[in-house]
Formats: sequence, structure tokens, C-alpha cells
Amino acid sequence: MGIKDGIAYLYTMWNTLKSAANLKVYLVIFGLLLSGFAVKAFLPNAPRGMFETLRFILIAMLFLIAFFRRKMSLWIFSAMVLGIEVGMDFPAFALEMERFAKIFLRLIKTLVAPLIFATLVVGIAGHSNLKQVGRMGLKSILYFEIVTTVALFIGLLAINVTQAGKGVNVEVNEKVKEKSTELLAQRAEHKDHFVEIFPENIAKSIAENSVLQIVVFSVIFAIGLGMVKHEQHKLTMLRMNESLAEVMFKFTDIVMYLAPLAVFGALSATVAKSGVDVLMSLMKLVGTLYAALVVFILGVLLPIALIARIPVRKFLTAVSEPVSLAFATASSEAALPKAMENMERFGVPKHIVGFVIPTGYSFNLDGTTLYLSLASVFIAQMSGIDLSIGEQISICLVLMLTSKGVAGVRGASFVILAGTVASMGLDPEKASVILGIDAVMDMARTSVNVLGNCLATAVIARSEGELEHVKA
Repeated sequence: MGIKDGIAYLYTMWNTLKSAANLKVYLVIFGLLLSGFAVKAFLPNAPRGMFETLRFILIAMLFLIAFFRRKMSLWIFSAMVLGIEVGMDFPAFALEMERFAKIFLRLIKTLVAPLIFATLVVGIAGHSNLKQVGRMGLKSILYFEIVTTVALFIGLLAINVTQAGKGVNVEVNEKVKEKSTELLAQRAEHKDHFVEIFPENIAKSIAENSVLQIVVFSVIFAIGLGMVKHEQHKLTMLRMNESLAEVMFKFTDIVMYLAPLAVFGALSATVAKSGVDVLMSLMKLVGTLYAALVVFILGVLLPIALIARIPVRKFLTAVSEPVSLAFATASSEAALPKAMENMERFGVPKHIVGFVIPTGYSFNLDGTTLYLSLASVFIAQMSGIDLSIGEQISICLVLMLTSKGVAGVRGASFVILAGTVASMGLDPEKASVILGIDAVMDMARTSVNVLGNCLATAVIARSEGELEHVKA
């Protein structure tokens, strides 16, 4: 075989590989890998070398497909699978990799405040339609309240159907107890969440990454700018913020190159700390949550999208990247900049994206509210307490209020859950049982939070008549 023939052969092989690297093949390999992880968890004595080698070959194939397809979401899911494998096989190394996730989240936090500020100022002051701002605010709050209330009751229904807490007896280890004590200490700080919405010092709000306070400041600043009569002063500030918004979106694109590495670090460290075995004892609870979230997506979010005439396929393409990032890192913050950028590309106007998504991060936590109602009843079942329908509904009414406006609190879901458990007359420490598998559940509820907020922007835009150019 000559050099020309060799080059032609390699070129043919390359094109064959490229044509085979499609989404269906990726999903099949991804499914095989997940099955492999399950086999390792259920059969710890299975021969190691052969299964590990096979899994690493399949992971290499995932990365090859991601390379050919050039989609960030595929890179993220490939990194996620590699993280699980490394976390299981090389736990000491995996713990060191957590620093990549921390670096990524730090960079994300630096761009959230300027991005929200610039987007809102340009969107609101550039239009100078103050009536629309008030109208959007009312529509958003009403939408958020209705959807999150439905999510609460779906969580309640799911746990009553599966009875996942009945007969569960899990020992809580010392590390989990320490984490529980640390998080519960935050309950001693009594704060008025309504007052906390308003900033006392914008520099402090930015430093603490208080998204809702940044939104309130940005809206008031934009309204003030819209009222400025001197046209030159107004245009100068608008142009400055337009430039800032463009630069911050480019900043986001640069930081996103680190996303697969951050996902790998976060997942490998989580698996190394908790192990896959911890899932087994509470698998019924995890399964109940995931099934309930699927029901919520198909039974609530999909009908809303169809009623609002949102083009579902185009919408899913737009949200696939931020949702997969949220799932892999279990962080809504990590997905926020990309969610804003992609929804703007989808066709939602800048001022609606800048207002609805950040506000939804405090008031529209669909996945979190569903989880809270489900987990509260789970702990009662585990404690041998049969709650009446009336008592369960009263828990939901309490959660409707307590689950709002605390997205900035570290371990907020656990703190709210502990408070709810205490209101049932149970020891808040009982909630610590869930901490061992919280990372696995957090991935699902966070991705649904992001999906719900992206849909909310499209629905509000359609109701404002500003999505007519995006055909259903």
C-alpha cells in the first residue's frame, strides 16, 4: 500500500467514524456506562479489571463523539461519566480534582452581578416602558406561585404513592452529623426574607452574590436612568451598559470552556466522598424524586409550553447546555449566565431575560419545592408518623412561603427541610439522613429549577407579545 493509498484509507476511516458519531450512538454508550456503574454497586465482588477497562473504552468513545459533534452538553455529560469512574476507582486523586469545580464556580460568581446589571439596565432603560416592568413583575410572581404550588402537590402525591420512608432505618455517620450541625446553625439567624429582598449596600450584595438584591437594585437604577431627561447623559450610560453586557457574554463563553473540567472535578469528588453504595439504602427515595420530577416536566411544564405556543424542539436545543451544566454541577449559579445567553439567542428580548431568570432563581424553584414536600413526608414516614391529608396540605402551605427568597443561603434546601420537620414535632437532626444522598437528588432538582426558569422567560415573553417572531 502506497502513501497515497494509506492517506486515502485513513481519510475514509475518519469519515466513517465521523458519520457514526451521532446522538443515538452516544445515548446507547451512555446507557451502557450507567448500567456498568449499577453493576459495580450491586455486585462489588465482580471481576474488576475487565469491567473497568471496558468502561474506560466506552468513556473514550463518548469523548470522541463529543469531539466530532462539538456540542458543549455532550462534553459535559462525558466529563460527568468520567468523574463518576475516577471517583470510584481513584478516590484520593478525585478529591484533589474538586478544586476545578471551585475555580469554575468562583469565575461564574464574578460575572453574575455585572451581567444581570447590564442586561436589566439596557433592557428596561432602553425601552423606557415602566408600565411593562410592573406588568412583567406581576405576571412573573403569579406564574411562579402557581407552578411551584403544583410542584409541591406532585411531590406530596409521589411520596404517598411509593411510601418510600416506610421501614427505612439508616445509620448517620459522623461526617454527615457534622455537616448537619453546621447547616442547622444557620437556623439560629432569624431573618425577615421580605426585608432581605432589598439591598442595603450594593457592594455587599455583589460580594455575597445575593441575586435578588442585585435585580432590585438594577431595576430601580434602570427606572431612574429611564427618567433622566438629559439625552446625552442617558445615552452615555446606556452605551456603557450595552458594551458591558456584550463583554460579559464573551466572558461567559471563555469561562464555559472550563465547564467539562469543573463537572469532572465536582462529580469525581462527590463520588469519592459519598461512594455509590450510599444510594442503595435510600434508592427508593431517589427513584421517587426522579420519577416525580419527570411527571412534573411532562405533566406541567410541557403543557405550559404547548399552551404558550413555545417551539418545544427549538426550546430544548436552547436549554440543553444550561440544564446539563446545572445537573452535572448541582449548581443553579453555574448555569445562570449560559441560560440568559441562550434564551436571548432563542428569541426572548434582553429585558425579559434579565428580569425573569434572576427573579426566578429566588421565587421559581420548581425542583426544590417538589423535593421539599416529598422529603418532609419521607422523614415523617421514616419516623413512623402517619400524617393526615390535612396535615400534609398544611405542610405544603408552610413550604409555599418558606421556600421563597432563600436561594442564596448555603444548604438552603436542607435548612428549610429541617425547619419543616421541626414544625411537625420531630427532631431536625432526622433530616440529616438525607444528606448522604443529597448530592444525587440536588442534581435533578437543580436542573429542573433551571429548566423551569428558562420556560418562564419564554412564557412571559409570549404573554407580552414579544415572542411572535419565534414560531411554534
